[in-house]
Amino acid sequence: MRWLIPAAGLVALSGCDVPSEFLQRMEAQAKYEYYEASDFWADGRAMRTPPEGTVPRERPVGNPGITSGRSNGQLVGNIPVEVDKALLTLGQKKYNIVCSQCHGVLGDGNSIVAENMALRLPPSLLELQGKPAGHFYAAINEGYGVMPSFSGELDVRERWAVVAYVRALQAARNTRTDGQQPVPQENR
Repeated sequence: MRWLIPAAGLVALSGCDVPSEFLQRMEAQAKYEYYEASDFWADGRAMRTPPEGTVPRERPVGNPGITSGRSNGQLVGNIPVEVDKALLTLGQKKYNIVCSQCHGVLGDGNSIVAENMALRLPPSLLELQGKPAGHFYAAINEGYGVMPSFSGELDVRERWAVVAYVRALQAARNTRTDGQQPVPQENR
């Protein structure tokens, strides 16, 4: 039984960088580098052309106005998906989960997180009513200032749902129930 301990040690050492053809390491194996010639393929190239119909993951698929918030390099002005009650409900849910911690439940920038931010306070989304819808989508998708990208947390539909909900918050702020005109921003 005492021989098991040295045998286990030898087995463990076999995984170390021991120069031997028997213990070949993966980084030392034969492989092709980019743009290198190859005898294996008939065309002589090591790099292969992707199969027909494949799409690189870096390239957005579909309407760029929907997937990036931009069309022909310009931010889209309006929300390019159908806005209905289901989208607004989804937007409210996702806004409350992802955005309200910094921008506040009402979108006014008042939140506990904002009170404790030392660098730059999150803006009031209500005061950005003049910005195109693509501005908000691009901020969610790519990040903006100290705000990180939330493209990993929100898919394309959820991002547009949040933008629709932000637009609803902006519209609600400027709506009066007594039938009078809203007070202009500079007079508040």
